[in-house]
Amino acid sequence: MMQMNKKLYDAIVDGNVHYFYTSWPWKIKRKQILERDNRECQICKQDGKVAAGTGDNPLIVHHVQELKTRPDLALTDSNLLTVCNDCHENVCHPNRLGKYQERKSFMNEERWE
Repeated sequence: MMQMNKKLYDAIVDGNVHYFYTSWPWKIKRKQILERDNRECQICKQDGKVAAGTGDNPLIVHHVQELKTRPDLALTDSNLLTVCNDCHENVCHPNRLGKYQERKSFMNEERWE
């Protein structure tokens, strides 16, 4: 199990999750989890589907217990799960769905005369 250093832990507690997600410990752990899960969405897999991630629906390593509320589990294998972006937004974070749909359906309002 990978240990998290105090600076990384403190950054999460202080709300600087960007620092965490750009850190080497996270990048290494993310790669390990993707390999563990065969680079497949584990939620789609439970439904008998195969989702290996695409440009429109990339794979995400999801924190089962949220990073902000459980920074102590940030690098714990049992708290990490590979999911596609659609499952991440629809199943893992349904409360954020409206914001995701707005971003996904953006259309350019440029008009030609």
